[in-house]
Amino acid sequence: MNTKSNPILITGAAGFIGSALSEKFLSNGINVIGLDNLNEYYDTNLKKDRIKNIERNLVNPKQWRFIKASITNKEKLNSIFYTYKPKIVINLAAQAGVRYSLKKPLEYINSNIVGFGNVLEACREFEIEHLIYASSSSVYGGNKKFPFEESHKVDNPINIYAATKISNELMANAYSHLYKIPATGLRFFTVYGPWGRPDMAPMIFAKSIFEKKAINIFNYGKMQRDFTFITDIIEGIFRCSFKKPESYKNIIGNKETFANPHKIFNIGNSQPIELLEFINLLEKHIGIKAIKNFTEIQPGDVIKTFSNTNKLKNWIDYSPSTSIDRGVSIFIKWYKDYYNV
Repeated sequence: MNTKSNPILITGAAGFIGSALSEKFLSNGINVIGLDNLNEYYDTNLKKDRIKNIERNLVNPKQWRFIKASITNKEKLNSIFYTYKPKIVINLAAQAGVRYSLKKPLEYINSNIVGFGNVLEACREFEIEHLIYASSSSVYGGNKKFPFEESHKVDNPINIYAATKISNELMANAYSHLYKIPATGLRFFTVYGPWGRPDMAPMIFAKSIFEKKAINIFNYGKMQRDFTFITDIIEGIFRCSFKKPESYKNIIGNKETFANPHKIFNIGNSQPIELLEFINLLEKHIGIKAIKNFTEIQPGDVIKTFSNTNKLKNWIDYSPSTSIDRGVSIFIKWYKDYYNV
């Protein structure tokens, strides 16, 4: 690894988004340090296979270094910053999943708050040039005003996962203000596609349809999601990485005001669809009808997500281009190949 070129550090590199993002940077000739603790929240074989897929596609093996470690280990994290001296840090490491947070809230607090605090401290100590971090559409909670805009209040989380993501935004804002760390928070909206997480609806539904087992459809199908294809998400993160927020001063009247080098953006598809419509597309591309079990909404679930991405479009010319039909088609092709269906 040529550390003189200041590799990008991506935490959560064995995850769904992290692995795809690592490939994006590597394919553009940019050195990457990938960090992941490979926890057992879901199948670790899938995580290891994502890493193998990255390494299979490497043009230059010296561009890539994978390190098994947790962001909750402050000493190990600091040693990585000291050794490789990244200037751009992308924090995707987190305990994910809304429903799991109902059972194991402390795991979310430890990983998403303590771990993120360690990342912020390392960014401060080693004077990084830009931190990009994962937030979530879940921060909007039970907001009934659509589409969701970054200016909306996010002070009413309805699950622990959302509460930790709101905390991340507040922590990043404080560090940005105090230590002038350029930081960009991205609120992801229901990402799906190849190498997806098996705890999310697309993978759960596809598996059940292929196995001809019933799928639970919560709130009796009366739910909408702003499904966003993985390559559109990756392109947005990639562009954000090279356009950091700047601090500046304004003179308003006789008063001098300071603006933090911290920005928050929605990153979604801005085209929510009914859950049943998504299932219909899965049926179409799989060629099997789903067995549907309609049931009541689960605690912590939101009925609808809908992103307004105008702010991100103005910032980096973000414009998702993958239709839901095309995205589902690509996802199902990968699923069949990976699981040998």
